[in-house]
Parts: sequence; C-alpha cells; structure tokens
Amino acid sequence: MKFTKMHGCGNDYVYVNLMEEKIDDLPKASIKVSDRHFGIGSDGLITVDKSDIADCKMRIFNADGSEAQMCGNGIRCVAKFVYDKKIVDKKEINIESNAGIKKIIVNTENDLVVSAKVNMGSPNLDVKSLPVICDKDEMIDEPVMVDGKEYRLTCVSMGNPHAVTFVEDTDAIEIEKIGPKFEFNEIFPERVNTEFVQIINDEYVKMRVWERGSGETLACGTGACAVGMACILNGYTKDKLTVELLGGKLTIEYDRDENVVYMTGPATTVFEGEIEL
Repeated sequence: MKFTKMHGCGNDYVYVNLMEEKIDDLPKASIKVSDRHFGIGSDGLITVDKSDIADCKMRIFNADGSEAQMCGNGIRCVAKFVYDKKIVDKKEINIESNAGIKKIIVNTENDLVVSAKVNMGSPNLDVKSLPVICDKDEMIDEPVMVDGKEYRLTCVSMGNPHAVTFVEDTDAIEIEKIGPKFEFNEIFPERVNTEFVQIINDEYVKMRVWERGSGETLACGTGACAVGMACILNGYTKDKLTVELLGGKLTIEYDRDENVVYMTGPATTVFEGEIEL
C-alpha cells in the first residue's frame, strides 16, 4: 500500500488515496499502520476518495480502528494532499467528511500548501446529540465527579464530542491516568475526547488532549475548536484566540453572526512510502 505520512501540529496520520489503492479492512489497516514499533507510527489512518457532492471525501480511523466523524488537523492535511498532488486544482476546496462538507482555503508557497483555514461549522451544545447523559439541554461549566474528584465541564461537539475542563497548570495533569477516566465515564455512552485547558490571557490558552481511541496526542483540531468555544462561553477569552497544543499552535475564531468556528493552522508532509498489509 502506498501512503503519505503527514501531520498538523504533530497530530500525525497515514494518508492513503483510495482512488489508487484498494484496502479490504480499513480498521485493521489503521491499527497496523499506527503502531510505532511494528508499523509506520501515527494517530491513525485517513483515506482520500472520490465524492459525488464535494471535491473529495475523507474518512478517519483512530489508532484502535474505530472511525471518527471529523479531524480538524487531518482535514487540513487532506486539502494539502489533494492540492499538492494536483487531484484538485483550486485553493478553495470542499471536502466531504462524516461530519458533513467542510470548506478549506489553502495558503501556498512555491505551489505547495503550507497552511489552511477551515470552516468547521457551527458548534453543537446539545447534550443529547453529543451524547452526554445530563438533565440539562447544554453542559456549560457543570460539575461532574470523575475518579472521585469534581471537575467543571463544558461539552461541545465540532463533529466529534469534547469535554473541556479548566485547570491551573496543564503540565501538572497526569493525563495517562485521568484521561481514560473521562473517556469511559458513564455519562458519555459513546466515550468522549477530553481537553485540559490553562488560561494564559484573553487571547492565548494552552491545552492538552486525551482523544478517545488514541490516547494523548500532540494536537487535536476539533478539540482546539471546542476549547475556543468553551473559553468564549465561559467568558475567559475574546472571540479570536491562539490555542497552544503540545505540537504547535492553532488560531481559532468564532463568528457570532454566522455562528461558525474557523480554524487556521499548518499542514506538513513528512514522507511517502509503501507498506505491506
């Protein structure tokens, strides 16, 4: 199988063009390529295919083989993939995902994409669709007991469900210990991604993320968008902010008139190769 290894802020995936490659078992392939000792090493597998309703279609598989609805860092890399390889010959690209069609505007240097701005759509706060077991319609700064400790959670979906909690110091979080406690908490019947956020000022925050199916990753695009919305909803930041992740920085902007979140960040090709499945 021919592949391209790419990353956005360190959130790395193996990208495969299904218009040229045939894979019988995508979840199994994702598990194999993600292994950092016996495979390529990645947070998962992303496929690029033809679409009847957009310029191309993407699917995202986590390191454990489960399929995700959306990947903010991944979709920027898909835009780079199809533009750099001349599959799509325009700088405004529509990409179909399990979370709907997203519009991406790419920025280029020497006719290669270096970064992209993604219209991530409207934030979803409806607890039933996230889903979250809660007696309220929305969960904003609500107390929840996790592993015997109270955390105040704001839950937002940007295609994937996220639980955001604010902490004094992200470096002090024992994320390998507490992350799974959030992911498999009984109030999240389909598991959840969790962000631990430190407010630096009203335009800058730091976060760490525990992704369902992947564990801690260097970056999460939908998570950064959810963090931006949680910061705004709780009155901590302005409508445009920088989110610092372990692997880099993303710019998140909320347009109140359109009720839309925009995310801007890098897209990088690491290498190309072949692997036996």
